Amino acid sequence: MSRRTAPTPFPAAQQAPFEFLPDDAIIPVARMIPTVLPVHDIPTVDPIVTVEPVRSSQPLDFSDPALLFVRLLQGFGNFVEWCFGFAALMVGLAFLAAIPVVQFLTLGYLLEAGGRLARTRKFSEAFIGIRVAARLGGIAGACWLFLLPVRLLADYTYTASIVDPGGTQTQVWRAGLFTLIVLTGLHLGMAIALGGKLRHFISPLNGVWLLLRILRGGYYAKARDAVWDTVIGLRLPYYFWLGLRGFAVGAIWIVLPVSMIALGRIDNPAMKIIGFIGGGMLIAILPYVPFLQMRMAELNRFAEGFNWLEVRRTFRRSPWLHAFAFVITLLFAVPLYLLKIEAVPSEAAWLPSLLFVSFIFPSKILTGWALARANRRTEPRHFFFRWTGRLVFWPAAAAYVVVVFFTQFTSWNGVWSLFEQHAFLVPVPLFKT
Repeated sequence: MSRRTAPTPFPAAQQAPFEFLPDDAIIPVARMIPTVLPVHDIPTVDPIVTVEPVRSSQPLDFSDPALLFVRLLQGFGNFVEWCFGFAALMVGLAFLAAIPVVQFLTLGYLLEAGGRLARTRKFSEAFIGIRVAARLGGIAGACWLFLLPVRLLADYTYTASIVDPGGTQTQVWRAGLFTLIVLTGLHLGMAIALGGKLRHFISPLNGVWLLLRILRGGYYAKARDAVWDTVIGLRLPYYFWLGLRGFAVGAIWIVLPVSMIALGRIDNPAMKIIGFIGGGMLIAILPYVPFLQMRMAELNRFAEGFNWLEVRRTFRRSPWLHAFAFVITLLFAVPLYLLKIEAVPSEAAWLPSLLFVSFIFPSKILTGWALARANRRTEPRHFFFRWTGRLVFWPAAAAYVVVVFFTQFTSWNGVWSLFEQHAFLVPVPLFKT
């Protein structure tokens, strides 16, 4: 019996011709000897290099009382600066809100604050431009203080001109007033040119420091770039455009039901029914309006202001916070109708505007927070939370509509006050009457 032979390792060209062997011939079988590759032929993988974070070679030593005092003083200074910047920001927004059309800047800022909170999910991002507001507010406050002597001297000069129009004392008062105006203007101008910090306004050597900076070279380019960066950083066109679109979204949703409510004042049975239907429509629409405006600000897309189905989905993921934000929005808007009972002079219009902005700003922050909480979740909340949240919306909206209906009898602007929905439109009436 023959045995099978293993395949030859030689190429086909070197194989010998086949020969017939006897049946009892024994053919040795060659075994394959495994070969081992040299070590340098085996591919290797370079190890992953990890970069450790750079740490300070001198860690803070809070056991040192002097260092601890310095850190506490710096923290207190930053806290005071932040509080002053926030107050200056509210006053600035109130001034802007008192100017027709310009007030869209205020609405745009309020919407951007809530929209940025919804996007980033960080409360710190909702307070935009606090440090810049602190610097600009400090400059405005310092100028106001330094101009007080000028106004006082101007009053004395005016009194002297009435008593003795062409007298010597009147001429002296006028010369002193002119000198004080020039010196105050130079001091304020140099303080602002040096940076507008507190130390610049109280320093008597601003002229010397400004001259040294100019002689050092490059002052004009640095000052020009600093002013340009500050103006561009304010993003005024963006806030105006965002406020205008937010106003349009709110107006499109509520103008029809509010107009129907206004028609209900006509002494006609058919108009009374129309007014009642308009009130029901407003109750059904109001729970969507603040969240639609905030969605538009969050995504910066005007079409999102009408995507009410997405608002329903976000409510399912954060029902109680949505309900809380909506109730606070309406609750903070109701007391502000008391400020519309009497007309306010135009020169003092910023005072009630400050209250409007102070009440509306927290409601925008809460609305953005509700959307931020909804964006964190992917699944709807439990059935119990969703339905208990819905039970809050309709009574709150109904109570607000009742208050709005009666404001036409108490407001200075009458029926027109129905369209002054400061909770959803601009913080104050669009136009002063």
